[in-house]
Amino acid sequence: MNRATVAPSAQRSATMRAVKSRDTGPELVVRKLLTKMAPGYRLCRADLPGKPDIAYIGRKLAIFVHGCFWHGHDCARGARMPKTNRPYWQGKIARNRARDAEHGQALEAIGWRILTIHECELKDLEALRLRLGAALA
Repeated sequence: MNRATVAPSAQRSATMRAVKSRDTGPELVVRKLLTKMAPGYRLCRADLPGKPDIAYIGRKLAIFVHGCFWHGHDCARGARMPKTNRPYWQGKIARNRARDAEHGQALEAIGWRILTIHECELKDLEALRLRLGAALA
């Protein structure tokens, strides 16, 4: 099936279905760094608010690896808004940000520390390594 024969909404739906929520490229990069620094983390703990991507149970550290677009990060990629269906995307990203804040508050309420890493931070791995080291210390 070529692009010309697929309706835009069907094409968009197929693209959205292909977006992964686990084991994303940025998440794998962060996990590779963490494995060298401090192995022993757990993945996607459903028993914690927000189901953190990475959790250090003993250290009470929850790490979220966020895509800049999906979570409305203040970088060039996060600030970019699609030209079509703009009100939908603005609402979607606003809901994601509100949900992220709620999960962060719930984790802090039970004594956990939160580290959020956005995909744009992967451009400088040395700075990211230092940030992870500080969070783990």
